[in-house]
Amino acid sequence: MRLTVFLLLVLSNLLIVSIGYSADVVPPTPNINAKAFLLMDSFSGKVLTGQNVDARIEPASLTKLMSAYVLMSEIKKGTISINDQVRISEKAWRTQGSKMFVEVNKTVLFKDLLMGMIIQSGNDATIALAEHTAGSEEGFTALMNQYARQLGMKNSNFVNSTGWPDPNHYTTAMDLAILTRALITDFPEHYSMYKIQEYTYNNIWQFNRNPLLKLDKDVDGVKTGHTDSAGYCLIGSALKNNMRLISVVIGASSDKARETASMALLNYGFRFYETVNVHLANSAITTPEVFKGEKNSVPLGLNENLYVTIPRGKRDHVQANVNVNDAIIAPIIKGKQYGQVEIKVDDQTILTRPLVALETVKQGGLWRRAVDSVKLWFE
Repeated sequence: MRLTVFLLLVLSNLLIVSIGYSADVVPPTPNINAKAFLLMDSFSGKVLTGQNVDARIEPASLTKLMSAYVLMSEIKKGTISINDQVRISEKAWRTQGSKMFVEVNKTVLFKDLLMGMIIQSGNDATIALAEHTAGSEEGFTALMNQYARQLGMKNSNFVNSTGWPDPNHYTTAMDLAILTRALITDFPEHYSMYKIQEYTYNNIWQFNRNPLLKLDKDVDGVKTGHTDSAGYCLIGSALKNNMRLISVVIGASSDKARETASMALLNYGFRFYETVNVHLANSAITTPEVFKGEKNSVPLGLNENLYVTIPRGKRDHVQANVNVNDAIIAPIIKGKQYGQVEIKVDDQTILTRPLVALETVKQGGLWRRAVDSVKLWFE
């Protein structure tokens, strides 16, 4: 059974799915002065533009985003708490680079150290949190690599929690975008901390090093990084008109260069693309007939929200085709696929999504099964 549905593109919320675009619709990417860069739609994970996105790079303090993801995941599991008291080891106290200036053998509230890691990029705070979470920084880096693999970061390896230079400590612009997207999506309450512009601990005032926060009110994150070998790095994210973009700039020549490149990428994405709502998760798209079931029909829909990101002016060119299996026979299992949704723009298929049962339908009685067996002979 084939059912074609033209979904209205003016409702719903959340998962954006972007497409390939022709050069006559969207202009070329701005000139970006960096070793690698990438612009991603956060809701879909679709890369809008990029260069050297899979090249191995040194992440510097962008590493702390991986550390943060591990910390938030472990809090969610209940292995640690944001209200824990954390003892500062001599190793954490002696660490070089950016510091929160915690004191050795003192105890500090986990949340304070988290703020110090995010806003002040404190290496001392990061190591203290790592040791508290896994017993040692080495144990924590094992967790970092484990979570990275789970997120699909295929070209990353971490040997410390801070981003201190090491030949075996590396990632890519693509992996960093995947990580940032996961951090924003999985831990929205935690992500809200990245827009805080200043923090004072032990009477020492420090400011957020992300320059984008002061340049654009729509920017709400994420993180800077710099070492002599890595160059100037910056991951930015902004939410505007129901569209979230993530920019990754790696190896720029200066603080100003990474700032300019990041804003150019974000402005490019917001200027030439738009997000259109297609359909909400767990909302029926079609309700086909069920054979041999205790119910006569079953609602089919999507297990995640579906949006598309399209070039501006292409809103009326989006079409959704819904293809349902020829015969749906009970028992029907909630969440199981019984067809697919195909999204097209200008007759080009840009994505497909499974069409799943939104309810369970048990088998009907003997009489119902017998009658429907006869019906199926004529289908």
